[in-house]
Amino acid sequence: MKKGVLILTMITALFMVLAYSGNQESIVICASSEQFRNDEMQAQLNERFPDKNIVVMYMSTGKAAAKLYAEGPTTEVDILVGLETGYMNKIKGNLADISGMSRVPYMDGVTVEDNGNLWVTWERQAGAIIVNRTILDKYGLETPQTYADFLKPGYQGLVAMPDPKSSGTGYFFYKNWVNTMGDEAALAYVDQLHGNLKQFTESGSGPIKLLKQGEIAVGLALTFQAVNEINNGQPFEIIFPENGSPYSLTGSAIVKGHETKTGVQEVFDFIINDFLLYDKEHFSPEQIYEGQVNSLANYPQDIVYADMQGIQDDQEKERLLAQWRY
Repeated sequence: MKKGVLILTMITALFMVLAYSGNQESIVICASSEQFRNDEMQAQLNERFPDKNIVVMYMSTGKAAAKLYAEGPTTEVDILVGLETGYMNKIKGNLADISGMSRVPYMDGVTVEDNGNLWVTWERQAGAIIVNRTILDKYGLETPQTYADFLKPGYQGLVAMPDPKSSGTGYFFYKNWVNTMGDEAALAYVDQLHGNLKQFTESGSGPIKLLKQGEIAVGLALTFQAVNEINNGQPFEIIFPENGSPYSLTGSAIVKGHETKTGVQEVFDFIINDFLLYDKEHFSPEQIYEGQVNSLANYPQDIVYADMQGIQDDQEKERLLAQWRY
């Protein structure tokens, strides 16, 4: 607990240094997307609002939620981007009403009903079984087609997945196992999987990094990250699990009390109605709105999604993570 408080204090101090430039108050955006996406957001915001001092800072979704939960409306953060909707539920008392601000024609099933108009969907993060063909061939292993396949002895030390306690990607795989197997069977599966794992990675991108380095043959990872690497020449293959592609939703919001701060609503409007479209076309193409354009080559079509009932329930998440033994 003390360590967590210290980390949050240090993060807050960093924000305070960056949030002010002379006497000009900044608009601080806490974004949980990959750094290259955040860099593009920063560049477009600088171009669109040259008269404003806008700071886009990366923070993992769990740490961002912890910061807002601890600090509430007194935080220097004005806008949240890409925070898992389960965490949004946990901190919803600290979020402003943004009724009517979104003009995006969202598809059915990707919006959060009855959220009090406190956030809008930012993206669908979906995963799959990703394999490095070179490493599979090196060890004479068959391409796994199901979760059970990489429990076989030959895969020992050649599998990685994100830790559900620190990664939303890891949690949505775990939640899907619970939905399809039940609690006990899902935990029994993880016990078997642990015997073959090289590691539970801290971040959702961890398995992709290990696959690139040739340290593992199989990773449970985000589909769009795998496609990016395939387009860059990596010998990866994407296999969708038998129960469909697991996923979670993330959202964007304004911190309560900050909606009246000069420029915040204007910047937020640009992010959720303009930059969102660019981000989905070029970076994170899982479909969330009607007519969505995808410029990312080789992206899988007609993806079947898994049963993710309860993925946005923060109490369910706490219950399941309390049962996680690793």
